Amino acid sequence: MWGVLVVNIILSIMGYSVILNIVPKFKDMFVKAHLSGVDLNKKNKPELPEATGVITSCIFLIVMFIFIPFPFSKHFFNKEWGFPHQEFVQFMAALLSICCMVLLGFADDVLNLKWRHKLLLPTVASLPLLMVYYTNFNSTTIIIPKPLRFLLGHDLDLSALYYVYMGMLAVFCTNAINIYAGVNGLEVGQSVVIAASLILFNVIELNGDCWTNHLFSLYFMIPFFFTSFALYHLNKYPARVFVGDTFCYFSGMTVAVVAILGHFSKTALLFFIPQIANFIFSLPQLFHILPCPRHRLPRLNQDTGCLDPSVFPFKEKSLNSLGRLVLKVYQMLGLIKVERTDKDKELSTGTNCTLINLALKVVGPTHEKNLAAYLLALQVVCSMLAFVIRYPLASLFYDC
Repeated sequence: MWGVLVVNIILSIMGYSVILNIVPKFKDMFVKAHLSGVDLNKKNKPELPEATGVITSCIFLIVMFIFIPFPFSKHFFNKEWGFPHQEFVQFMAALLSICCMVLLGFADDVLNLKWRHKLLLPTVASLPLLMVYYTNFNSTTIIIPKPLRFLLGHDLDLSALYYVYMGMLAVFCTNAINIYAGVNGLEVGQSVVIAASLILFNVIELNGDCWTNHLFSLYFMIPFFFTSFALYHLNKYPARVFVGDTFCYFSGMTVAVVAILGHFSKTALLFFIPQIANFIFSLPQLFHILPCPRHRLPRLNQDTGCLDPSVFPFKEKSLNSLGRLVLKVYQMLGLIKVERTDKDKELSTGTNCTLINLALKVVGPTHEKNLAAYLLALQVVCSMLAFVIRYPLASLFYDC
């Protein structure tokens, strides 16, 4: 086991080095192909190559393809043990789902798909994964938390609903990272922290009864961490490249793959606390209960060089009753700031419903580099909280 992990780490470090060297060389090629975007939060508005996450994801896949023989090498030399076909199919299905997501993510970057397509793509890409889960495991029983057992019993078989849940997990992981963006380094940075947290969790669990599941997860998470960390160096402030939707989809699907096949989907979600908070906070705009502009990233104050919360314009009388209720609740909780913008007091603006804008509302105008550092520090703190929930507090709800 340890020898295979050493090989995995060596290949991952090689992938890290390759990304740092080749991504800058492809910058002009991406710009010439019109795969570029303007960094709106810089005074000089530089044009940067977009969708470079496709290079990172391809290097990750190459690393994994080269690595394929090593976990099964002992079976090549010891024929009497038999070949673990189920484990091999599981490994290949995981790679297939990630490949599908990279392809569909790049299609989104090129074609600029609508939100309904963004919800459909991860569902399609997760189908090979769900089919393998059905043929290899088909375990759809969940353990009920202790406080609810007097109502539901010790466990509950969700049957087909469990597959719906896993499909929704893939959709959430991909899109949660995608909508929690807008600051240099944040998309990749949060993925790096999540990957590091999952690696630590898997290493801890290697001493448990389900160590094979966590070893499988490490095979994917270690290369993902190193390749993402290399891209982070190029995307952090001041960004030299944009990662695009391709990376967001790729990173979300990679986490979903190990969470589903590693049987720790609930624990994996604990490391998405900021993403869950951002998603719930954003729901009124995502479902157009409140107006939702195309770009909700913070806006640059040209005079100070700092970022201010971005806003959406609205007329209160044009909102339906649910919209007015959400607006009032968010104001009462101090989550958004509403201001009148005209003399007739009909047109107003409200800060966009994202965790990034909320952070700016709390700390005030902040330089982009510092804002990214604050948000990534929050991600780290939430990961520490996740470990507290997973270990010391878990005994309150589950039998250890």
